[in-house]
Amino acid sequence: MKLPENFEKRMKVMLGEEFSRYQNVLDTPSFHGLRVNTSKISVEDFLRISPFSLRPVPWCANGFYYEESQQPAKHPYYYAGLYYIQEPSAMTPASVLPIAAGDRVLDICAAPGGKSTELAARLQGTGLLVSNDISNSRAKALLKNLELFGVRNALVVSEPSNVIAEHFTDFFDKILIDAPCSGEGMFRKSASMIRAWESNGVELFVNLQRSILREMVKCLRPGGSLVYSTCTFSMEENEQAIDYLLELAPELELVELPVYDGFDTGHVEWSQTGNPAIRNCRRLWPHRIQGEGHFVAMLRKQQSEEVHGVNWYHPAKVKLPEEAEKFLHGVRWGWDDRRFELQKDRLYYLPEEMPNVKGLRLLRNGLFLGEIKKNRFEPSQSLAMALRMEEYENSISLEASDERVIRYLKGETIELEGRNGMVLFGVDGYPLGWGKLTNGTLKNKYLAGWRWL
Repeated sequence: MKLPENFEKRMKVMLGEEFSRYQNVLDTPSFHGLRVNTSKISVEDFLRISPFSLRPVPWCANGFYYEESQQPAKHPYYYAGLYYIQEPSAMTPASVLPIAAGDRVLDICAAPGGKSTELAARLQGTGLLVSNDISNSRAKALLKNLELFGVRNALVVSEPSNVIAEHFTDFFDKILIDAPCSGEGMFRKSASMIRAWESNGVELFVNLQRSILREMVKCLRPGGSLVYSTCTFSMEENEQAIDYLLELAPELELVELPVYDGFDTGHVEWSQTGNPAIRNCRRLWPHRIQGEGHFVAMLRKQQSEEVHGVNWYHPAKVKLPEEAEKFLHGVRWGWDDRRFELQKDRLYYLPEEMPNVKGLRLLRNGLFLGEIKKNRFEPSQSLAMALRMEEYENSISLEASDERVIRYLKGETIELEGRNGMVLFGVDGYPLGWGKLTNGTLKNKYLAGWRWL
């Protein structure tokens, strides 16, 4: 691989005698990974039904390598949200953030959703996840992935970091900043990243990263933890970003992260302050591990008695339309009628603790349940994905080998035995979507934009 001259000079200085190993690995195939959605299926159960040859990713308990020829994105289990396809190094940041039940969690640069889906899975439906991306188009892809994973307790937002900080001062227990970066760890996967590096270099991203760090410190509650990560190698975007953060917020301290085989520590000599705690950071180099590379650091904010109060949102109690009430009666959830919100004809179920988000550019507030249409309730694709098969009164599951599963995912009408009415249709016990069954014929309700192509 032909590397930019300036980049090659920098890497030779940083890697020394290891540079030739790094250079050689760029001409070998990339590694491919998937991460099991533990909010839907345990790792053990997934391995029992998996049709793929998998090897564990050492630093992620629910991460696995697969062979490229196996194409897991072309399997019904992908459409059931049982896993997320993710580069193995990129699994590291969300896996090290210590998520606890009930946490309020922020993923500030979240699209397309690789980290957010893992954070949501580890929350197991408790607490609150705020997934933000400044790009509205990218945030739409983020929303789809969260809905595919069956996430019930997320807000999907599209705002710059300063606006997020204004709304959420001292609010979050955990924050993930997988920062925009020069992408040096993506050179092997995409030649366009090399061209972008030649155009932008490092400095553009240094300024952007520091602006995000300045704002995110304000959002972290005392006692909370913040993970900063990049998929690049430059010291300016990594160790020196941590220097900047520690000088900006002395109440932060670096937390030592696990060391797995092939992991490198942060380099004190690349720090501008010479802080020995920089060794607590972790570097993943592509010539030392089976992955493209990453930088990860975790910081904890000291406890303090000075905490801003939260401006909570308390929706007015909603009188559910009769059609919606009748449908939801068939869903075996312990509904809290204080959490329903009706926006025109669209019905939402808000997270248990809902902050006031007035003024934010919001793509989703909690779980979209469905829509009132011509005196009937049309349940949403997101509700189907958030359910378990046994939680709906009329559900039918077929085996993955049944050709009707693929036909359903393509949006076709299929023949099916069962009780007439709205059906939750699934594969091997995991929901895929809705259909209307009439005398053995299932009218397809699978969301058009999600169909198998």
